[in-house]
Amino acid sequence: MSLERQNEDTLLQNKLDKIKQTYLVLSGKGGVGKSTVAVNLALSLSLKGLRTGILDVDIHGPSVPKLLGITQLKVGVHEEEIIPIEVYGKIKVVSMGLLLSGNEQAVIWRGPLKANVIRQFIQNVAWGELDALVVDCPPGTGDEPLSIAQILGKKANAIIVTTPQLVATIDVEKCITFCRQLELPIAGIIENMSGFICPHCGKEVDIFSSGGGQNLARAYGVPFLGSIPLDPDIVKSGDAETPYVYFYSKSKTAQRFDEIVELIIKSESLKEYNKEDQGVIPSASATNEKTVDKDYNNLKEKGDGFMRFAVPTYQGKLCAHFGHCEAFAIIDTDGEGRILKEVFETPPPHEPGILPRWLSEKGVNCVIAGGMGSRAQQLFAQQGVKVITGAQGEYPKEIVEQYLKGTLQTGANTCDH
Repeated sequence: MSLERQNEDTLLQNKLDKIKQTYLVLSGKGGVGKSTVAVNLALSLSLKGLRTGILDVDIHGPSVPKLLGITQLKVGVHEEEIIPIEVYGKIKVVSMGLLLSGNEQAVIWRGPLKANVIRQFIQNVAWGELDALVVDCPPGTGDEPLSIAQILGKKANAIIVTTPQLVATIDVEKCITFCRQLELPIAGIIENMSGFICPHCGKEVDIFSSGGGQNLARAYGVPFLGSIPLDPDIVKSGDAETPYVYFYSKSKTAQRFDEIVELIIKSESLKEYNKEDQGVIPSASATNEKTVDKDYNNLKEKGDGFMRFAVPTYQGKLCAHFGHCEAFAIIDTDGEGRILKEVFETPPPHEPGILPRWLSEKGVNCVIAGGMGSRAQQLFAQQGVKVITGAQGEYPKEIVEQYLKGTLQTGANTCDH
């Protein structure tokens, strides 16, 4: 290795040493709103006081400058270093779009040249000390995602964006395979455009179906970070170059981004998953139950307020009948009512007495269900597990949050046989 290359490697490593964590926002398919998700995740991180950067490595179609309203700005250079643009909440931004003289310019480069530029976007940029660097990658598993993943090495975690439709989730499967072949830890999957927020009544309606991302996460044993509804204001904010989370911070959709970021930065157990299982959240298999138990013990040591809830679900939403669910949402909370982690577990075959014992062995303190038979309730009581029946709502995390706040609405037990 030449002395020049050694010096470059040292410079690159010095830059990486100042960045605590990096998140590669990936998608197997274009048109799923990946750049919108990346920008708003970076904004949410910054608004929580974290020193945040966003790097746009979509060489041919950079969208970050448009979404942040900085298309007229250009990065500077000082002492052979690129100086990032600083915007909302002091987010540092670097993009190919901030180097071009006009939006109509096309970048016609082959792989090696793109890889070299992406390396310079880390090595020769004055990022300074960062708590988080969000990297917006182009769709697919080509040159750019491969280059940045290899450059970042152990610093990298993947966040995969999909939409609910089958055609999108099929391509996301390739993205998961890509990550595992590179030993790139997967921080989780986000389902974008999941439902539609009516601008008139504020009600959420499923128009593209929902649960595709959640089902995919469960099938491949990776964390599901949450769903982002399709909100007309997101479209407006993108066209107007006014970042959504910053200008619509009180909206339900902005709160979803906030919940996802909370899950990413506060679930310390995620680091253990990344080290040992490349981001895999344990399933119901015997080989993974030991990991679940270890995680439970680690979290429980945080304080007496720790609780583990179980919510029966079908297609990611509350299932009316406890024994008919396809998966349980296992949700951990701390003493202040904050959600630490959500895991979807496939239960064993439903036979009398099996589920109460199975959930108890997983450390569940409380089950919140739409309906449950009296015999099952008795068995849970024998295991020391509290049962809430007649719960009303859809999404497990929201149901648990409402319960902790004392605002959960309950009705008749929908399954009392």
